[in-house]
Amino acid sequence: MRILGIDPGFATIGFGLIEAERAQVHMVTYGAITTPAGLPLSRRLYQIGTDMEDLIGQLKPDVIAIEELFFNTNITTGIAVAHGRGVLLYAAEKCSVPLHEYTPSQVKLAVTGYGKAEKRQVMDMTKRLLKLKSVPRPDDAADALALALCHARSFTSRLPQQGDVKETV
Repeated sequence: MRILGIDPGFATIGFGLIEAERAQVHMVTYGAITTPAGLPLSRRLYQIGTDMEDLIGQLKPDVIAIEELFFNTNITTGIAVAHGRGVLLYAAEKCSVPLHEYTPSQVKLAVTGYGKAEKRQVMDMTKRLLKLKSVPRPDDAADALALALCHARSFTSRLPQQGDVKETV
């Protein structure tokens, strides 16, 4: 299964593609889509959408894992990121790629085993799990790979998935 992780934003959108088969995972590629500062938000959103559609067409993922929004203290930046995330959701739907959303704590738990892990711990475990020589840069790309790993670990879990468990009376 080819899993495209996406770390949403509006200035920098991280992406990371992995292939996962049962418990085996390996990194295919990673990088970032960037939009120039100074462009109107509408133009940046348009560029994000077209670049993401092109990326999906090139990488041909089976599924996309994207981070749910988490607002910290800067609400203005959060709103712009929400706009960018909306465009990313639209691009996934337009390209007919199934989409799964994960919270930051779900990603941390899946990658490190601890839902309140620090960012550097997540990055280090991402590097180790994918057998990389160094932590991917930019950080947004490392976050995207962690999202892809989160989905791989969730999807390939031997635990029952929603709909697998049959109720007995």
